[in-house]
Amino acid sequence: MENIFKLSYTDKETAVADLYAKNIIIEVEGPDGELHEAYGPGVAAVVEIGLIMITPPVMDEDMNIITPAVYADGYHYDVMSIEVYDFGANLVEPKNPKHAFAGHAITEEFPYEPAIPAEVQ
Repeated sequence: MENIFKLSYTDKETAVADLYAKNIIIEVEGPDGELHEAYGPGVAAVVEIGLIMITPPVMDEDMNIITPAVYADGYHYDVMSIEVYDFGANLVEPKNPKHAFAGHAITEEFPYEPAIPAEVQ
């Protein structure tokens, strides 16, 4: 069974560091000898949602910003994997998700009760 994790971090750098620390994103050496990013074992997808705009900016006819855009707190990623991870407070249950994986309706993804292996508990 594939697990879907909706994640929110304070910024992109923190998110990427955590995804690397959990081996969700790994570096592999390509045939050219250079390092490339790849998904870790059991990971089907990593989607960078990024900043989520709540209210678009208000602009005048000359495209000058009158009122800047308003963004939700955090920098967001979605992860699909057969593995189970402990994301702590970074695992969120969005009220209005901006992304769903193909074949998984947004309403099917939550409520979310991940199966956490005994060694993690």
